[in-house]
Amino acid sequence: MYTIPFQTIDWDQIEATEHKGTTGTAYWQSVILDGLRIRKVVYSDNYEADHWCQKGHIVHCLEGEFSSELENGETYKLTQGMTYIVSDDLSSHRSITANKVTLLIIDGVFLKPKEK
Repeated sequence: MYTIPFQTIDWDQIEATEHKGTTGTAYWQSVILDGLRIRKVVYSDNYEADHWCQKGHIVHCLEGEFSSELENGETYKLTQGMTYIVSDDLSSHRSITANKVTLLIIDGVFLKPKEK
């Protein structure tokens, strides 16, 4: 169990880092806590992730819309107010945009599968 004291996040005070995709760019503002990462992420127009991600996430669409493509060919369109969740190592997925989108992405140790 992790203990995180009450705190606020002023995203205007957090510097963005740039991450190039196959096309377009992602801008991450990240807060790292014990076993938890919280990010506000902006994908540019025509963004396509440069890899298939195996990491678990909770992804909430704050503004715009994007597609989450699974390696098996399935595609899910998420629009403002929608959320997806997946645990580590349960799917290969990547994000694709036509237009700019803003997301809140939460990941951490709580998304790891239980050991058998």
